[in-house]
Amino acid sequence: MDKQTETEVEAAAFRQLVKHLREHTDVQNIDLMNLAGFCRNCLSKWYVSAAEDKGIEIDYESAREYIYGMPYSEWKSRYQK
Repeated sequence: MDKQTETEVEAAAFRQLVKHLREHTDVQNIDLMNLAGFCRNCLSKWYVSAAEDKGIEIDYESAREYIYGMPYSEWKSRYQK
C-alpha cells in the first residue's frame, strides 16, 4: 500500500470511529478510559495535536465539538450520567 492510500484508509477508519462514538452516546467516557485507555476527550486532544503538526491552529473546544458532533456542554447535559 502506498503512503497516500494508507493515509486515506487511516482517515476513513478514524471517521468511522468518530461516527461510532457519536452514535453510541450510552458509552460513557469513563467506560472508554477504563476499558480502552482513551476517551472522546483524548481523541479531541489528538485531533488538535495532528492539526498543529500540519501547521493548522484549532482550539480544544472546536476539536471536542468535531468529535462529539455538538458542543461538549450540550453532549454532557444530554448524555453524561
